[in-house]
Amino acid sequence: MSKLIDTYGREHRNLRVSLTDRCSLRCTYCMPNDFAAWIPNDDLLTTNELLTVIEVAVEQGINEVRLTGGEPLLRPDIVEIVDRIAGLANAPRLTLTTNGLKLKELAQPLAKAGLNRINISLDTLSRERFKKLTYRDRFDDVIEGLDAAKAAGLFPIKVNTVLLKGINDDEAPALLEWALKNEFALRFIEQMPLDAGGIWDRATMVTADEIYADLSTHYELTPVDGRGSAPAEEFYINGTQATVGIIGSVTRPFCGACDRLRLTSDGQLRSCLFSNEEVDVRKVLRDENKDEAAKRVEIAARFQKTVISKLPGHGINDPSFIAPLRPMSAIGG
Repeated sequence: MSKLIDTYGREHRNLRVSLTDRCSLRCTYCMPNDFAAWIPNDDLLTTNELLTVIEVAVEQGINEVRLTGGEPLLRPDIVEIVDRIAGLANAPRLTLTTNGLKLKELAQPLAKAGLNRINISLDTLSRERFKKLTYRDRFDDVIEGLDAAKAAGLFPIKVNTVLLKGINDDEAPALLEWALKNEFALRFIEQMPLDAGGIWDRATMVTADEIYADLSTHYELTPVDGRGSAPAEEFYINGTQATVGIIGSVTRPFCGACDRLRLTSDGQLRSCLFSNEEVDVRKVLRDENKDEAAKRVEIAARFQKTVISKLPGHGINDPSFIAPLRPMSAIGG
């Protein structure tokens, strides 16, 4: 049983850990092509610091860790990080979200080190649209990465897709057909107000309702019962056991069952992706006046503080909502 229970009775078992804010793509819904406001290297947690925080989290009841970024595979010691997390007592289930560019070389080592599952981002089946969306001609690398993940046995392989009006919003049925053919679990995600360029506009966002309506013209979708704390509403496809997910972070919030906390790459705990409040654990880790035992006690206390401060919901649909001061790349996806 998790010790991390907020004032609304939600037990927290999932920790999303950002390893870096750097990324090898420039997806328009995440950051501008010329983005350069990176977190200083000295502020990023070291591998030993990361492992200390994760180990304390596991002792508090966290049983799933997802490694994110930025792009987590840019971390030079990514395989070591996975291996060390997998080697913890009561090791958590370990997943990773990536753009897939480095998976061709890393999928097998990551699986061998103890990675359980993987999410890979892909927003289009068109090479030209991929270049327009990401400012990088790397479509083939993503496809090779998906193949490598399949060969390494990192199942189920989930593919995350964001649809943008006038760019790729006509591809939902084709993307689902491709995913079914390749045995990938496709997840459509509403665009969120977390981009560094500030281009998000509710009026032009492709909504969960629109995605569902588009898919329903081509497929029979039946709701899957027992969603639990999962972000995605899942639907069986054409009476089979294959599913597609729709994550309506903006229009269909799922805060009531949220069991997630976040650790940024520079050592800040966050209770919510959309929060503007952070609890500093890097300061504790680097406090020369505390021994290791005292640091762990204080980090555990800061996990408790983070959980207790958690609001009932992210409030995006409230007129008083203020978007996070930091972009997604700095928070961790």
